[in-house]
Amino acid sequence: MSTVAAQPLNLLLIPAAAVAAPLVADRLLRWIAVPTVVVEIVLGVLIGPDVLGWANVDELVDALSQFGLAMLMFLAGYEIDFGKLRGGPLKRAGAAWLFSLVVALGVGALVNPDPLDGAFAGLVLTTTALGTILPILRDSGELPTPFGSLVMATGAVGEFAPIIAIAVLLSGNSPARTAVILGAFAVITAVAVLGARRPRPAWSTRLIERTLRTSGQFAIRAVILVLAAMVAAALWLDLDMLLGAFTSGIVSRLLLSDIRRAEEEVIEAKLEAIGFGFLVPVFFVVSGMNFDLDALLDDPGTLLLVPVFLLLFLVVRGLPAGLLAPAGLGRRDRAALTLYGATALPLVVVITTIEVDAGHLPSSTAAALVGAGMLSVLVFPLAAQRVRGGARPEAGDGQERPRVRAESW
Repeated sequence: MSTVAAQPLNLLLIPAAAVAAPLVADRLLRWIAVPTVVVEIVLGVLIGPDVLGWANVDELVDALSQFGLAMLMFLAGYEIDFGKLRGGPLKRAGAAWLFSLVVALGVGALVNPDPLDGAFAGLVLTTTALGTILPILRDSGELPTPFGSLVMATGAVGEFAPIIAIAVLLSGNSPARTAVILGAFAVITAVAVLGARRPRPAWSTRLIERTLRTSGQFAIRAVILVLAAMVAAALWLDLDMLLGAFTSGIVSRLLLSDIRRAEEEVIEAKLEAIGFGFLVPVFFVVSGMNFDLDALLDDPGTLLLVPVFLLLFLVVRGLPAGLLAPAGLGRRDRAALTLYGATALPLVVVITTIEVDAGHLPSSTAAALVGAGMLSVLVFPLAAQRVRGGARPEAGDGQERPRVRAESW
C-alpha cells in the first residue's frame, strides 16, 4: 500500500503558522489592521526555503494547497448573491472591468512583448479581493446599503471575470473550440442552477435538519459533492479548476436558498470552518513558502516594481470602478469605491502561481506582484474607510441593518 510522501516537520509547521496568523493579526490591531491572509503569507515566507528553511512543499503539502485553492474559490462564489446585484450595479461593474481589461492588456503588452505572457501579466491587474473587502463591509454595517451593493458588484466581477479569462487563456485551444467548451460548461452550469432552484423534496429538508449536528452531515456532504462535480466538469472540458470551484459556490448558495435561515447559518459556519479554518490557510501559507523572496531582494529593479504595481492596481482596476460609478455618488464614496476596487491579493497569488508554473511569468515579477497585492490589502481598505469617515458598529450591537434596494442605480 503506497502513501503520499510527507515530511513530519511540514505537518507541524504549516498548521502552526495558520494558528499563529490570527494571533499576530489580533496583536497588531492596536497599531494597524493587518488582514490574516497577509500574515499567513508572511509566515509562510518565514518558515520557507528563502528564510529559515524549516519547511518545504512536498507532495502532501502541495495536494492540500490545491484543495485550499479550490475551497477559496468556492467560498468566493458562495458569497455572491447575484439576485441582489442584478441591474445597475452589476452592469456598471461589468463595464468598469472591461475598461480595466483593455488598459491591463495594453500594460501587459508593454511589460512582455509575447502576446500570451503579456495577457497573463495584464490580467493580474484586473482582479479585486472580494473575500477581503466583504468582511470589512459586513463588520461596518455597509453591506446591505447601496454603496455596499456597488462594492460587492465590483468585487464579484473582479473575481468572476478574471477566472473566465484564465480558463480561456490556459485552454490552449482555438477561439472556436474555446467558445464551444465554455458553452458546454455554461450548459452544465445552467442545468446545475436549474436543479438547485427546484423545490426540494420534504425528505431532504428533514434529512438536512436531522443530520445537521450529527455525524451524517448530509448538507455539507451534498455541497462538497457539488464542488467536486463542478471541478470535475471543468477539468473534463480542459478548463481550469478555478472556474468549476467558483461556479460550485454559486450553485451551492442557490441549493441552500430555501431552507430556514437558522439552518443556513449553521451550514455556512461549517463551510467557513472547513475553508478558513483548515484548507484556505494552507494555501496561503504554502504560497508564502513558494514566494521568491531572493529574486525580489537581489534585484533593486524588481523591488522597485512593487510600488509601480501598487499604483497600477489603483489606476487600472480601481479608477474605472470609481469613474463609472453612478452620477449621484458623492466624491468620498467614489474615492472609497476606487480604493476598494483596487484591493487585490488572493487572485493575484492564484494567477501568478499558475503563470510561474506554466512558464508565462518570471518568479521575480510574480513576487513583485504579490508584494503589491499584500500592500493593497493593507493600505486600500483602511484608506477607503478613512475617506468615507464611516464608523464601525459597536461590538455586540447585533441589530439587523436595514436593507436598501439599489436597483435604481
